[in-house]
Amino acid sequence: MKGSSKQKMLKYRDGGFEKVEDMLAVESRLSISVNGKEVLSLYCTPLMVRELAVGLIMTEGIAGGLCTERMSIMYEEQSVRVEAHAEGEVRQEGGTVTSGCVGGLTFNKELSGAAKEDPFSIGAPELTELFRRFQRRSDLFNTTGCVHSAAISDGEDIMAFAEDIGRHNAVDKVIGYTILEGMDFRGKLMMASGRLSSEIIGKCAKWGLPMVVSRSAPTALAIRIAEENGITVVGFLRGERFNIYAHAHRIIP
Repeated sequence: MKGSSKQKMLKYRDGGFEKVEDMLAVESRLSISVNGKEVLSLYCTPLMVRELAVGLIMTEGIAGGLCTERMSIMYEEQSVRVEAHAEGEVRQEGGTVTSGCVGGLTFNKELSGAAKEDPFSIGAPELTELFRRFQRRSDLFNTTGCVHSAAISDGEDIMAFAEDIGRHNAVDKVIGYTILEGMDFRGKLMMASGRLSSEIIGKCAKWGLPMVVSRSAPTALAIRIAEENGITVVGFLRGERFNIYAHAHRIIP
């Protein structure tokens, strides 16, 4: 499936209408089943579906371990179905709808606290340049103006990048990619295009990511979770300016 599609429309300018084609972001319903039980459904951009499913299942504690080689993905006309297999119990209780766009879903989960001991740091000039490169990667946003993006970096290179109509989904995609590639979350930072809600900081705390950076603002609860879990939070990174809301020691002037 593609992430965008053409749509005919009328554009108004200079006092008149003009027939043109525009590119719109594709939105598909995703249903995820584990061991034959549907555990959740949501709407997403139908790209990096495998990574999204792995990121969601593992981060939200729905299953302790996945048999990723047995995961199957079935694309239909306007929907996608994922069948996953896991060892042990599959948790479905405790799900709550979050404040995220297109209905993010969060289950009660334990946070690792590993970020507290992570010595990761980055210079302010290097951070602003890294974020510029992150924003330039947003091809689907540049095409549609309608998606969020997220990335994981070691402070030098962008190691995972994803776009989605949902900001939670984009974060889960890059987490899922990191898990599937067997990469370590230590010494990494998460970059995001949207606001930093408690759910997104909670996802990062689950895996011990020491830093989260966004061009938008964090919520008060997000900062409380970050402070308790040793996560540096940077918001409103635009150009050469940004705000540090928690654990500023990791940013070198």
